[in-house]
Amino acid sequence: MYTAIGAGLAILAVIPSALGEAWVCCHTIDGMSRNPEMYGKLRTNMILSCALVETTAIYALLTAILIIFVAK
Repeated sequence: MYTAIGAGLAILAVIPSALGEAWVCCHTIDGMSRNPEMYGKLRTNMILSCALVETTAIYALLTAILIIFVAK
């Protein structure tokens, strides 16, 4: 029972990750619309930022899986 609660709490780290990724994409699109000549640089930085933010969700999923299958 406690493993399920722990896995659920570990997955809660996905929520800020999703919000952070949406925030990065939203503001990148805003920057592209305000300054179109910065498109290439903004796109590159957005892809790197999204990759770094996405690792938080992957680590949370990995933690939840480890809690469920290893901690018994």
